Amino acid sequence: MKIKGLILLTVAAAMIATSCTQSGIKSAKVKTSEDSVAYALGIVNYSYYQKDSLDINPVLFAKGMIDAKNKKNTIEENAANAFLMKFYTNKQKEKMQKMYGKNIAASEKFLAENKKREGVKETESGLQYEVEKMGNGPKPSAGQTVKIHYTGTTIDGKKFDSSYDHPGAAPADMDLNRVIPGMKEALLLMPVGSKFKFYIPYELAYGERGGGPIEPYSTLIFEVELISINNK
Repeated sequence: MKIKGLILLTVAAAMIATSCTQSGIKSAKVKTSEDSVAYALGIVNYSYYQKDSLDINPVLFAKGMIDAKNKKNTIEENAANAFLMKFYTNKQKEKMQKMYGKNIAASEKFLAENKKREGVKETESGLQYEVEKMGNGPKPSAGQTVKIHYTGTTIDGKKFDSSYDHPGAAPADMDLNRVIPGMKEALLLMPVGSKFKFYIPYELAYGERGGGPIEPYSTLIFEVELISINNK
């Protein structure tokens, strides 16, 4: 809220001074090599922001630099950096949602229908699972490493990884501190000797980033067999 208020104050002040400032900018001449650098930076920066679909006001851009040089900026530099970081984070998120919105809709529809099936349970976080075989061994705890066999697919049935496809079809060692949140929660539910099927919402998987062949906002399905706890 404070940053927003400062931004509005800055824009208001800039609008008052725009005619004078713009006149001064237009009459500026390139006289030295440093002037050439400044002018070139203006061209390059403006082109950069246009490519990013931002309609940057060049007068306000210049005013910000002049105010900073004269130590009259109405936004403190750290606050300006924080504002820009938040702005670009939100812009990137909006871009990804626009590109992969179909995955969000498909995931929400799939999970809503899936949890109605008999035998499917849902945790507070939204993780869904069903027990294919219940083992009688101990459950792992956070920080431990486990040995598992697994197959991972997307909700449309595309396999993206499987321990059975690894050399020698050897089971995989999983450090519970180095897996996606949904997988960590899933493995903590399993006694050794169990085989569960998990449905991991994208928020508990790779989220808006995606990973490798996994698109952003993808809900994942894992069939997991917990073979042993390595440090037991």
